[in-house]
Amino acid sequence: MLTITDSRFSNSPSLLGRRDFLRIGSLGGLTMPGLRAAQSQAAMDSNVFRNKSIVFLFLQGGPPQIETFDPKIDVASDNRSCTGEIRTKLPGVWFGGTLPKLAQRADRLAVVRSFATNDGSHNPVPVLTGRHPSGATMAALCARAAGPFHQQTGLPMNTVIIPEAVQPDLKLGKPTPTFSIPRIESTVAAAGNLGNAYRGFIRNGKPEQLGNFDLNLPRERFVDRYQMLGELDGLKRHLDQTGEVNGMSQVERQAYDLLLRGVADAFDLSKEDPKTIAKYDTSHLFNMSDYHEGGKYFLFNGKKKLVDQERWTNLLGKEMLLARRLCEAGCGFVTVVDSSWDFHGNGANNPGTLVGMNTLGAQMDHAVSAFLDDIEQRGLSDQILLVITGEMGRSPIKRNRDAGTDHHGDLTPLLLAGGGLNMGQAIGKSDRTGSRPASEPYGPENLLATVMHTMFDADKLRVSPELLPPEITRLILDGQPIKELF
Repeated sequence: MLTITDSRFSNSPSLLGRRDFLRIGSLGGLTMPGLRAAQSQAAMDSNVFRNKSIVFLFLQGGPPQIETFDPKIDVASDNRSCTGEIRTKLPGVWFGGTLPKLAQRADRLAVVRSFATNDGSHNPVPVLTGRHPSGATMAALCARAAGPFHQQTGLPMNTVIIPEAVQPDLKLGKPTPTFSIPRIESTVAAAGNLGNAYRGFIRNGKPEQLGNFDLNLPRERFVDRYQMLGELDGLKRHLDQTGEVNGMSQVERQAYDLLLRGVADAFDLSKEDPKTIAKYDTSHLFNMSDYHEGGKYFLFNGKKKLVDQERWTNLLGKEMLLARRLCEAGCGFVTVVDSSWDFHGNGANNPGTLVGMNTLGAQMDHAVSAFLDDIEQRGLSDQILLVITGEMGRSPIKRNRDAGTDHHGDLTPLLLAGGGLNMGQAIGKSDRTGSRPASEPYGPENLLATVMHTMFDADKLRVSPELLPPEITRLILDGQPIKELF
């Protein structure tokens, strides 16, 4: 942790003592290496970085392809969507019955029906990393290329949103380890061998976390930049001695920005217009406590606890609103984790597809539609790419209670919107039962390349490959994006 103190009060514990006025680090990835690894000014000046943002809505658990974006019409009843089907604005394209709002906005969407993670376990690593050999998530790779912090706002470029980010007092129970916060921290926020500088910042709801971004001493005391830089002299000498001086000027500038710009404001939904909040709000769609311990839907047949419902919340709308606020404030990659879409319906830990889609599916429909309308009204549709997927899909045949299905890695739902890409299309197709691709298959590697080609200008990078770290340059130039989107 980097701590800069007001030395004038170091011997006066009755006053402020050695009260911290800036703490950078121990915030789920905001560590000293992150400050040293400053954004590449050359890349910014050359416009290799397009100043676009990614919002990755991760439907953790395995969303069903049949009930979301690829329902089958002329098949047996146990293969059809248990929630029915609804026509979209695109000729011949149908969505599952709990997605009427997205169906009306399909001209602003692109659905990839031949996408598969090819991993039928609760392993989010392939889809989150694009199987990059570094083991880093897409978000961490983007932060490596663009810098871990936004130059003007000091906002982390890799941020992960969970429900506690919008309701800090939320007390959720304990699901299986698959859907626990430690698992999210170790996978969704992972930076692989890039190092902790690029880990995702997870807003965990603890009040002291954002307080670490705040200026705790009178602002006017630090208006003189050189006064603050003097406090960094000792740190700079240490970095000189250890050979870690590269980027030191950016450390100084970043500290100043964090002091005077108030990063915490981006996380504060109270600064939003109440009318906007109301449009996003999904709390009326279901009572989340009904699905938690003690709730009326917590038991299975009056006996077995459906513990993975413990992380079900009706807060996704506000999470998506927070994602938009973070993008506006300069965050390059926001991952929103919505748990848990594991609709087995077998009495083990999870309900079936019918229950799951009527709650989480309907909520996703409302929240994403509000997000799409909001960024369109703000003129941000081309600046923000929304990606929606999970770590796998579901078996297409309903065999369990409440149309429950099991793990299925051969086909995975994938929806994209915005980013300046080609929308209003269904890309590829699956076989007759929705089991596997029936056209050119796409996988996590193609999704990663799509994200990188959206955020960075490959043509400019071919001319000046030195503008980005070599491993990022190779990734962008060698990657094969989903070609129909470009």
